Amino acid sequence: MFLTDCKVGVKLDFSREDTGVMALTRASKLVACAAFFLLFLTAAGLAAADEPSAKGDRRPMQVSVSAVRSEALKRTVPVIGRFVAQQAGIVAARVGGPVREFKVEVGDRVATGDTIAVLVKDLLQWDQELLKAEVQQYDAAVKTRRAQIKWRQQELRRLEKLKQSAAFSKASLEDKRQEVAVSKSQAAEAEGRLARARASLRLTEIKLSYATVIAPYSGVVTQRHTEVGSFVRIGDPLVSLIDDQHLEIEADVPANRLAGLDQGRALRAEMDSGIELTAIIRAVIPDENPRTRTRRVRLVTEFSGKKRSIAANQSVTVHVPAGEFRNVLTVHKDAVIERKGRKLVYVAKADRAEIRPVTLGEAVGSRFVVLRGLKVGDLVVVRGNERLRPGQQILYNGQVAKPASAGGQG
Repeated sequence: MFLTDCKVGVKLDFSREDTGVMALTRASKLVACAAFFLLFLTAAGLAAADEPSAKGDRRPMQVSVSAVRSEALKRTVPVIGRFVAQQAGIVAARVGGPVREFKVEVGDRVATGDTIAVLVKDLLQWDQELLKAEVQQYDAAVKTRRAQIKWRQQELRRLEKLKQSAAFSKASLEDKRQEVAVSKSQAAEAEGRLARARASLRLTEIKLSYATVIAPYSGVVTQRHTEVGSFVRIGDPLVSLIDDQHLEIEADVPANRLAGLDQGRALRAEMDSGIELTAIIRAVIPDENPRTRTRRVRLVTEFSGKKRSIAANQSVTVHVPAGEFRNVLTVHKDAVIERKGRKLVYVAKADRAEIRPVTLGEAVGSRFVVLRGLKVGDLVVVRGNERLRPGQQILYNGQVAKPASAGGQG
């Protein structure tokens, strides 16, 4: 009716002469008619846009899918550890005396047996000469006593041959036997003095060798504790030495994280520089810190070409398992949608999208642990699932869907 009025009004506007109030009335009708036509055209355009969309529901939607898979749950927690040397400590003096010279400086690398320092040897050398003379003296005394034994035994044998003679004296025979016994005892005494002199000489030779201080193992000199001319006693420190070629990782691991740490298990370790290492558990020390409730874990690793950048007490992050490894089902996070507090996923069944409620566990990287609702191999929609409807036809991985049946869901 309004459209008819608009047409009549327009016709009247061109058939009559304009007067004051009538002109205003006709202008108002023209504006109203224009607004009506604009509204009509807009509604028609929206209806035309909706029609393809409604029909599009019957065409397959292109989506991306991801498979539900079973994998080992390897969730880890970082534990800050440090590199420790298998051999490190103080090289001490093994004999007393003043220091004559040092052969090394701080930072020098030494090999096993290299000379570190030399003590003054004069007194020890003269002690050695004195004991050598004593050894010679006692050795000669032993030879003399042995010769005396032979002489006494020879006289004893002559007297024993005269037992049947009228010149035989029993008392002389007994005296000679006692002389032989005394000679043997004197010879044993001389041999004892010789052995003592030889032992003293050997001890002096050992002390003399200790005056030359050598490296007990290969490493780097990290500190000098005394200087040339200082008098050192037995046990006084000379230098500190550390073997930087054989390092282990030591980490204080919380007691509640020890369940998955078995000897020989490989863990991932990461240095501050970003270099990753594979560390093998060597031992879990059975000594728990009562304040921190942690235990020390020792790990060994191969550094290959990375040795130069590693030092004792350098920090390293060890990724310790949060618990025992186990196999779990996981689904990609993008497959999960939430509606009215429920977790849902679309599963690709042939050429249709089937909606399914799921129960999820903890997050593992970009995936969720599936507790219920899915099985290994299920293909779930990860792209395009926001616009899907249950039972809608889909295309994925380049597949061509079958034509939708007339009675199918739209």
